[in-house]
Amino acid sequence: MPQSLTYMRAGRKCLYGARRERNGHTLGDVSKPSAPQTPGPAPVSSVDEVLALVRSSGGRVTSSRRALLEVLFDTVHHVTAEELAEAVQARMPDVHISTIYRNLDELQHLGVIVHSHLGHGPATYQLASNAHAHFICENCGATIEAPEELFQGLARSAKSRLGFSIDPLHFAILGRCSACA
Repeated sequence: MPQSLTYMRAGRKCLYGARRERNGHTLGDVSKPSAPQTPGPAPVSSVDEVLALVRSSGGRVTSSRRALLEVLFDTVHHVTAEELAEAVQARMPDVHISTIYRNLDELQHLGVIVHSHLGHGPATYQLASNAHAHFICENCGATIEAPEELFQGLARSAKSRLGFSIDPLHFAILGRCSACA
């Protein structure tokens, strides 16, 4: 285990093994944080299945939620909240972008969708059942879908050495593609 693993976050220096409290757990402590974790991908394959899941969790089925889900199921690539709002508003002009964000938050909490940060742009969304990791070329901007198995060794090492569970689907790994290397 490294003696002093440091990283910068929001201008503050943090040391591995420090005994500062954050979110109910001590930094460097291998215990799980007390914050609730987002569930894994929900096993859904249609708009109606998602709406049934929403109902069973106490949520309401609204026309704007249905329209958003239809757009998500029709989309095969990563889309931003603004792109989703534009597509939903083409069907239902009165749907405000704040409604889109609220629905995206709820759908993510239910495990239906995931968001990713692909490079330096806004967060993108996709169905959890289609989620995958990404490599982004810093030079040309190429996006490469990375198979999850590439991260299994890293996940095991992070868990055993640092007590940290990684989510490789959330952030892209920046580097250079073979054409730019």
